[in-house]
Amino acid sequence: MATLGIDIGGSGVKGAPVDTARGELLAERIRVPTPQPSDVTSVVEAVAEVAGQFDDFDRVGITFPGVVVDGVTRTAANVDKSWLDVDADALFTKAVGGDVEVHVVNDADAAGLAEVTYGAGKGVKGVVLLLTFGTGIGSGLFLDGKLVPNTELGHIEIDGHDAEKRAASSAKEREDLSYEEWAGRLTTYYRKLERLFSPELFVVGGGVSKKADKFLPLVDIETEILPAQLRNAAGIVGAALYASEATD
Repeated sequence: MATLGIDIGGSGVKGAPVDTARGELLAERIRVPTPQPSDVTSVVEAVAEVAGQFDDFDRVGITFPGVVVDGVTRTAANVDKSWLDVDADALFTKAVGGDVEVHVVNDADAAGLAEVTYGAGKGVKGVVLLLTFGTGIGSGLFLDGKLVPNTELGHIEIDGHDAEKRAASSAKEREDLSYEEWAGRLTTYYRKLERLFSPELFVVGGGVSKKADKFLPLVDIETEILPAQLRNAAGIVGAALYASEATD
């Protein structure tokens, strides 16, 4: 049986069965809008709706935009505050029928898992840091391909501000920044991370990775930086991979 991956994003809840040996979707992904407000009950219903479109899966991986410890959601920076300290594993298990294993993982950690296993970070030794730029900034930190979970590096303070308030793609849109102006902020952010972690590679994920050619050449840092290869499938694939490894 396949593993089902579901990615809870700011605008959509997306899911598909995944071949975790190859990192590929086994069917067309199903997408429903992310409920607004994104409270627990509404999001659980949306996930159940997506899962209900598929059969023949024996485990489910689900991404969440916040810290997840042992299946419990510990932060809710960019989703409804009702998610604080919720046993998400148990809630989603009940929602998808109760007879399959469900494992919830931070969304950037999931995207990073996909990229270090199948994508831009595959085979890279040392520290790899994936950053997703969207409503906020998500981070996935890896050492020799192994995940260091829940780093939340979007909340590092830079010039008196949460980094994501200044450098997320939402900040670019909100302040109508040019790519040159935004790249300047990204350079400041990446240089701070360079000093803290001395990574071998940065990977840029999220929707902006599709436009990497417009801003990555303008980011002035020493570390190699590459766009994510799995693009919008990274969350789904990484969630499924996380569930497979947790079950095994």
